[in-house]
Amino acid sequence: MKQQAGSIRIGWVIEYKNKPWTVTKTNFVKPGKGGAFMQVEMKSVEEGTKTNERYRTEDMVEKLMVETKDCQFLFEDATGLTFMDSETFDQFSMPSDILGDSRPFLTDGMAVIINFIDGKPISVELPLQVVCEVKETEPVIKGQTAASSYKPAILDNGVRTMVPPFVGQGEKIVVNTADGSYVERAK
Repeated sequence: MKQQAGSIRIGWVIEYKNKPWTVTKTNFVKPGKGGAFMQVEMKSVEEGTKTNERYRTEDMVEKLMVETKDCQFLFEDATGLTFMDSETFDQFSMPSDILGDSRPFLTDGMAVIINFIDGKPISVELPLQVVCEVKETEPVIKGQTAASSYKPAILDNGVRTMVPPFVGQGEKIVVNTADGSYVERAK
């Protein structure tokens, strides 16, 4: 199925040089001059090698049709990440690096979508957004709530992100799993 490159997400399986590749990292770049593009890091399903590719946002990529299953993350050990199929309760493992930079957002018991090709699990799609707690950040300064500047923060999973000045330590926020960016305060 043809998709615009600007909509590529982590966990997708796309065709690149006539082979299936799993998207492990994406970065949307809008330079000051020229057109926007997607910088995509991919891992080969067959060989396990990695590559980076740059697509213009209007380019079309072939998203491969794969079997998707709702699964639950159970735990991580020396063999990798262990998941359970939500329908059959079968357990299987995948390499720990399958999620790339999104790995810290995977928590015990989280519902995820696993993509399969020929019965073999090849990629994990996390929920688009998760709730995290701010562990460290600068204190709230009165009168700075109208400023559009952001301040650094460290989340409970160790991820560093930028949050608005009104967000304080101990607050729960919604974070985008693709890039770790702040979305909103958790309700």
